[in-house]
Amino acid sequence: MMYTAKKCGVRFHPPAIILIYENETKGKSRQRIMPVRNFSKFSDCTRAAEQLKNNPRHKCYLEQVSLKQLEKLFNVLRGYLRGQSLAETMEQIRRETTIDPEEDLNKLDDKELAKRKSIMDELFEKNQKKRDDPDFVYDVEVEFPQDAQLQACGWDTESSDEF
Repeated sequence: MMYTAKKCGVRFHPPAIILIYENETKGKSRQRIMPVRNFSKFSDCTRAAEQLKNNPRHKCYLEQVSLKQLEKLFNVLRGYLRGQSLAETMEQIRRETTIDPEEDLNKLDDKELAKRKSIMDELFEKNQKKRDDPDFVYDVEVEFPQDAQLQACGWDTESSDEF
């Protein structure tokens, strides 16, 4: 059977992920409640999302739901279990899923750097122009203004004390 996911949400008490889907063969909208067990405020949201998505009972329903979306729902649930308000949890998720251009990525450990790189890859894929897009242009030529003041860089100038 083929199912088309329409909406996905979280229920706090008792904890569950709720999916509203459409059965393509019958054309009816249905709701599926997937209980979340053994999840605490210390649980890993990525792992919980992977386990739910790979669960044989729910796998066919969650094919069209991205792992990132499930992970975000588990983050909302974890924030609730920690006693945070929804606004605080959403702000924390926004900070974790966006990249600060002023942040020095050289100071991050391997796990955090991999997370930032995956966010950048996802953003690149989302913004990339593909051949099927209506505003796709194959060969773009851009003229840059020559009258603008060029900024000098300190690293490429020669100094007299080098020789």
